Amino acid sequence: MSWRETFAALGAYPFVVPSDWRQARRLWDWQARSKKPVAMWPKDAPGACTRVITPAMMLSGYAQGVFPWGDAPDFVPWWSPDPRGVLFPNALHISHRLRRRLRSARFVRTRDLAFAAVVRACAFVPRRGQMGTWITAPLREIYDALFAAGFGHSFEVWEEGKLVGGLFGVRLGRVFFAESMFSLVPDASKMAMVAMVEAAKEEGWQFIDCQILTPHLARMGAVAIPRAEYLTLLQKALS
Repeated sequence: MSWRETFAALGAYPFVVPSDWRQARRLWDWQARSKKPVAMWPKDAPGACTRVITPAMMLSGYAQGVFPWGDAPDFVPWWSPDPRGVLFPNALHISHRLRRRLRSARFVRTRDLAFAAVVRACAFVPRRGQMGTWITAPLREIYDALFAAGFGHSFEVWEEGKLVGGLFGVRLGRVFFAESMFSLVPDASKMAMVAMVEAAKEEGWQFIDCQILTPHLARMGAVAIPRAEYLTLLQKALS
């Protein structure tokens, strides 16, 4: 049975992308599903689980401060961690070495040129200390659908015509929800982050949702803020 057939068999929403994320939010109320407000979800554990995932669920999750994360075979865990990692565009830190790489003619940065390839690379490029991937085939299909509808975006880094780094995510309103990144050469993912922040400044994004703060993100200027503060910022950025 295909993933789309599974949606139908379970009575899930059709595999369509709402034209507006507000429509998706009306379709899927996470507070009603989890029986408690997102602000009261566990700090470091899933607050809800679903048997399937659809584009509408994904968009409504972002708009309400939750996201899917995990590779459980029979269900999809949804998280709203506390604290939350965010990057404010003006706080980006660029090291001297990274500035030299950005000036190098060896590397070319693009946007939305190879979205599916970036998502697939994020799923399969090996990472130190990590086994497997949370970006499953159903999720990749959903991200592709969000990209086709104009919600998904990718930032690519090329070296001699080869894709060597990048990141992807979803934009709603004035927020970019960064999902994952990869790097095949030193600093390639950092160069993609610079391209992302340049777009943020040009288009007026208020912040970039990094979900979980990592040492790599912290070195680039990301910070961890309380979930309550994050949810307030999110609603302002989406209003």
